Amino acid sequence: MCGIAGWIDWSRDLTDENQTLKNMTDAIEHRGPDAQGSWLRGHAALGHRRLIVIDPDGGTQPMLYQKEEKTIALTYNGELYNYLELRNELIEKSHRFTTNSDTEVLLHAYLEWGEDCVKHFNGIFAFGIWDERKERLMLGRDHLGVKPLFYTVKDDLVLFGSEIKALLAHPDVQAEIDTEGLSEVFGLGPMKTPGKAIFKNIHEVRAGHYMTFTKNNRKNVQYWKLESKEHTDDVETTVKTIRGLLEDTVKRQLIADRPLVSMLSGGLDSSGLTAIAGKEFKEENKVLPTYSIDFVNNEESFKEDFLRRDLDEPWVKRVSEHVGTDHTSIVFDAKKLVDNLLTPMRARDLPGVGEIETSLYLLFKEMKKDATVALSGESADEVFSGYPWFHQQEFLDADVFPWLLNIGGIAGILKKELKDKLNIEDYQKERYQEALAELPKLEGESDVEAKQRRMSYMFITRFLPFMLDRKDRASMMTGFEVRVPFCDYRLVEYLWNIPFEMKNIDDIEKGILRRAFAGYLPDDVRNRRKSAYPSTKDDAYLTGVQKWMILILDNPASPIVELIDVEAVRKIAEGKSSLSDSSAKGLLDYLIQVNGWLEEYEIKITM
Repeated sequence: MCGIAGWIDWSRDLTDENQTLKNMTDAIEHRGPDAQGSWLRGHAALGHRRLIVIDPDGGTQPMLYQKEEKTIALTYNGELYNYLELRNELIEKSHRFTTNSDTEVLLHAYLEWGEDCVKHFNGIFAFGIWDERKERLMLGRDHLGVKPLFYTVKDDLVLFGSEIKALLAHPDVQAEIDTEGLSEVFGLGPMKTPGKAIFKNIHEVRAGHYMTFTKNNRKNVQYWKLESKEHTDDVETTVKTIRGLLEDTVKRQLIADRPLVSMLSGGLDSSGLTAIAGKEFKEENKVLPTYSIDFVNNEESFKEDFLRRDLDEPWVKRVSEHVGTDHTSIVFDAKKLVDNLLTPMRARDLPGVGEIETSLYLLFKEMKKDATVALSGESADEVFSGYPWFHQQEFLDADVFPWLLNIGGIAGILKKELKDKLNIEDYQKERYQEALAELPKLEGESDVEAKQRRMSYMFITRFLPFMLDRKDRASMMTGFEVRVPFCDYRLVEYLWNIPFEMKNIDDIEKGILRRAFAGYLPDDVRNRRKSAYPSTKDDAYLTGVQKWMILILDNPASPIVELIDVEAVRKIAEGKSSLSDSSAKGLLDYLIQVNGWLEEYEIKITM
């Protein structure tokens, strides 16, 4: 995994702009702590920060290819899991390779198929290719958007980078947000609309898309999307297909020239992947290392809630012993979570979900001491329709994103004049209708089935991107790569058309996945009900963020006080509101991050 950055300007020679390019790549050094590279010639300047995972000697970037005295230059972040097959196919087409890297395979795939190269890839990727022959830039992003890619356009200039901070390091880009950005932050946050980057004039290459830029033309192409059709496989065939896809995907994603481990929560998703990976390791006479997270006082403080049914650690131990992994449990206290609250915001360049993101970052930081790559069960709930909302009428009938019915955004604590100006409720519904217009419908479905398909689309295209952003930034902030087998686009395509009733066979969420893991996991683990990513229940954490928020409110220079109803927030921070401790903690987490974001990034607000 890596960090990429680039600068194209058709009206200037960028050959001597090395310092500005270096500033852009230095901003994302954490994504690639092992090496740096740059290439500047004519109208192009490409930069790269490398995290070495495959072919330590041969994957140096930017990677160049000379053709007819012109250069095709590539800067790339990601992994192609089918690169060995592609390499053989390209060799048969007379391509010659000098390295064993997937980077060179991607470059030659572009030489062979041009823009259509993305249709041949199975992996997680974000890349920029400058083709001197055509004076054209191509930006490409993987099917589900596992790897990030942002860009901005100004006159004859295009800038791109793995993270927003790489663009902000360029002198022509300012940290600014307008009413749309504020609506995203306070109406949808910490999720966001695909394609938007919150900052004014900065955009995101959407998942499953590629873009091309020339001096006089810009093209945005969706090369992959979900297609609705009748699912004709019976249950037995469906289970067999899912199992086969997962086994193939995990095997592909175990390829690495650096130590690889697996995340293990004791839940169905991570346990199943760990079991498949553990079997592969055993066949090579190796032991799979696994990691979980826990909190000081968690056993004493734990209370069952809407998302978390029971403690993870007993199940972690059960799975680790069954698979035969070398397990490590990382334990954090409330103080460490509070002290590091703003780090994930700095990683994402945007406010996030507070202590859940903080603990994830801290977990990766510890895992990095022993490894470079990890497998994660992220996204199974989204692609297998595992959330309870899929069978609850209130959520199926909603005319807004279902998760907003639970959290409602934080618009309620804005100053009245700002609330009136933004009209958050209308903004939420507009973005929902926008998503609905994309939905590939299937004729002949019942009303309930159509609503469940609609729900599935919202989670895959609107909720999952946030989860993937969270995992990418939290891991790459520590120079650590996380792979997500449930995001293999072949699996997602197949699952998309499986009816919800079949997905939930045996009257349990993700029942079809539970059947697919038969033989890999003990029955009690396979039948454990869903319990969300763990969250600290220690009262010391809530106390810590309450005190922090009061300090912010007491400081008239705090940028957020111009936006919020200070007295309403003060009541929450003092524990005098009607909010539950969990809701208060989530709200304060977010507001503290918004304040830190506005302050540290010196964001200008234009209304």
